[in-house]
Amino acid sequence: MLILIDGHNLIPHMPGLSLTDMDDESELIPFLQEYCRVRRRTVEVYFDRAPVGKAGQRQMGQVKAVFVRANITADEAIMARLAKLGKKARNVLVVSSDRQVQQAARAAHAKVVPSDDFAAELVALKEERPSLDPRNRLLSELELSEWEALFRKGHPPDGGKT
Repeated sequence: MLILIDGHNLIPHMPGLSLTDMDDESELIPFLQEYCRVRRRTVEVYFDRAPVGKAGQRQMGQVKAVFVRANITADEAIMARLAKLGKKARNVLVVSSDRQVQQAARAAHAKVVPSDDFAAELVALKEERPSLDPRNRLLSELELSEWEALFRKGHPPDGGKT
């Protein structure tokens, strides 16, 4: 599922992040990357007021950061993206607390989540204890002895010192 996020709308709801930070956008990206990795989602995050020469898109794993040029807002860019998606917008989640963006998302039949709710999900995700990956489990005694035998096979018993 594609998730469209109004980045500057989300940042104030994230603990430790502030719109007054110089790199507030780059501080949000790692949260979104972790979310994409764990939840297996794709995110497009929109930031308005891009400095001159900095507008454009940057792909960072499953996160596409869209820095909107100064003459339009992130809200307008998100609404334009929804319009471009057409019927595919039904498979999109829009994260914004802006009523106009929410209204446009609902009109496109996209799902809507307020920024503070999504921020709470990001924070909860960070606090989740990951389940033990079966590839990282401890070996049983039998498995350990089988691996040791396999590694010793073909090696002289004295370690090749003869």
